[in-house]
Amino acid sequence: MATATGLSCAGNYFAQPLLDLITRDLHISSTLAGLIVTASQLGYALGLLLIVPLGDVLDRRRLAVTLMAATALFLALTAAAPNGSALLAGTVAVALTAVGAQVVVGYAAALVPDAARGQAVATVMSGILLGGLLARTVSGALATLGGWRTVYWVSAIPVAVMALLLHRFLPRVRPTARLSYPALLRSSFSLLREVPLLRRRSALSALAFASYSGQITAVTFLLARPPFGWSEGEIGLVGLLGVIGVLAMTFAGRLNDRGHVQHVTGFGILTLGGGWLLMLAGERSLPWLALGVVALNIGQQAVLNSSQTVLYALRPEARNRLNSVFMTSFFIGGATGSALTAVIWARGGWSGVCALGAALAAGALALWALERIAAARA
Repeated sequence: MATATGLSCAGNYFAQPLLDLITRDLHISSTLAGLIVTASQLGYALGLLLIVPLGDVLDRRRLAVTLMAATALFLALTAAAPNGSALLAGTVAVALTAVGAQVVVGYAAALVPDAARGQAVATVMSGILLGGLLARTVSGALATLGGWRTVYWVSAIPVAVMALLLHRFLPRVRPTARLSYPALLRSSFSLLREVPLLRRRSALSALAFASYSGQITAVTFLLARPPFGWSEGEIGLVGLLGVIGVLAMTFAGRLNDRGHVQHVTGFGILTLGGGWLLMLAGERSLPWLALGVVALNIGQQAVLNSSQTVLYALRPEARNRLNSVFMTSFFIGGATGSALTAVIWARGGWSGVCALGAALAAGALALWALERIAAARA
């Protein structure tokens, strides 16, 4: 299941290091090429809102398999795109169906007993994270060998194979709710009103992801200028440090299953804040910068896994809707963090970006403290 989620989500990131190559091959403007990344984000957000909740009312195995198969088809169609408009449409379609990965995460949470849920979710989520981390590296390597279309052609095959494997090996899980589609969407938004913990965890995780996302943008700016002066390929390798964060997520999952979920959240937020102090020292020191990136990855994964563990225990019959609302807020936080970082970089430089990241982590810490106070009163 982790492999399936990683392969499914990887398609959202293939184009990022290939935009210049695509621009020259399809003879499109740089503006249109830039929209490819935006289209991917938009398609995934729409999928989270419109498709993931269906996991509560449909056969989850059939839904997951159908979405995986559709992703493979759209990857192939994207590879064959004759022009920029077709490529843009293919990108949206791939991202829209890639949310099958989130359906599989909810599926995993339903298959295991409560005592193993944190580790199961961490394992499957690690596939999504590794897929995003490794997609850019693999994309660049395959494009070097055979052009940008090769990336999409080659990736369509294992995604299709994984759809067959999911169909063969996953057990059937009966739907947990009987609702019409409009009622299903309404109930997703109603959960925000009805479940205070969902509101707090969504806001907390959005702030944490906003803090984390800022370093992705800022590190690119920093390493491209003196004293580092790295190339795009060298900067891309920094993302591989995120693998340490994925390993930390699986460890956090075990701690969550042992009843330490609140401690894991607090540790994750404090590690995020501490990571920005290390990043501040890393403006002219590569070792400190690397340590800061590792700390931010570990902190972010700890917050994400502990929050999902908390939410999946709330309403088993609405897990996919809870995940839909939570992950939508999560990605909105990430997009906001990246946008704010770009603005702050232009006005306050590296120190301003570090202050922003630390402030966002402090906001997450405040929400966690309020959650602990509310739990103590209850």
